[in-house]
Amino acid sequence: MQIFKSGSSSRYFVLVLALVVGLFHFLPVAAQARPLPFGPGEKLTYEIHWTFIHAGNAVLEVMPDTEVDGVPARYFRGTASTVPWVDKFYKVRDTMESWTDLDVTHSLRYVSDQNEGKYSKKAEIVFDPAARRTFRYIEGDLRHELEQPEHVFDPMSVLFAFRKEILFKTMRFGANVTDGKVSVVGESFVEDMETLKTPIGDIPCFRVRLDVRNLSGVFRKSPGAELIVWFSADSRRIPVKVRSKVVVGHFTLELVDYQPPTPVSAD
Repeated sequence: MQIFKSGSSSRYFVLVLALVVGLFHFLPVAAQARPLPFGPGEKLTYEIHWTFIHAGNAVLEVMPDTEVDGVPARYFRGTASTVPWVDKFYKVRDTMESWTDLDVTHSLRYVSDQNEGKYSKKAEIVFDPAARRTFRYIEGDLRHELEQPEHVFDPMSVLFAFRKEILFKTMRFGANVTDGKVSVVGESFVEDMETLKTPIGDIPCFRVRLDVRNLSGVFRKSPGAELIVWFSADSRRIPVKVRSKVVVGHFTLELVDYQPPTPVSAD
């Protein structure tokens, strides 16, 4: 049985591999100052399943704080990879890195390094908050320059901005997100609460349905497509599970390990 093949179907698979590190294009409109529920040292590990088959893994990490052009910055890193049996015919090793201000109110820089089969591409988005513009580079060459809203996020940091907010049933929210080529306003809705059974225990969660109308690729081409994310119903608001329904099948990302942030020294 041939599950994946070169061309569009395999590209759709790669898109879903990257869901956990790049397709959370939503957060509440009004952000209020409160302690961040994440910090350096936090690590979330996921298994990626196509229907019932374990096809890949993904990891999200909060790296040590750093600087971008002299500006103090938060640093986030995500990876997605296929498992060994998939590597034999379509090896994926993708990395995404994101830098924001310390309060995670806007992006400063975003880099994606795609290595998928024989295809590879390195893209970078440089954010200029003062000028409200972004500059997108491919392999070092400037390809796109866009005017942006005052507060705009890249596809990965918006997930962490989302986690700053307190969720409740019936909540609706939206945000500005860009991939450097286009900017969109995503919308989402907190549907209900459920308790999920995971390898690290039972976790009460909010079920959040994301509007896929502004998503490109396989979502735009799939009638009845859906994207649902479960966030833990505690102060951490961990993305515990992602489920998507698209034309090529059902994909699920499930949390299998969680490492909390490194305790802050009292010194």
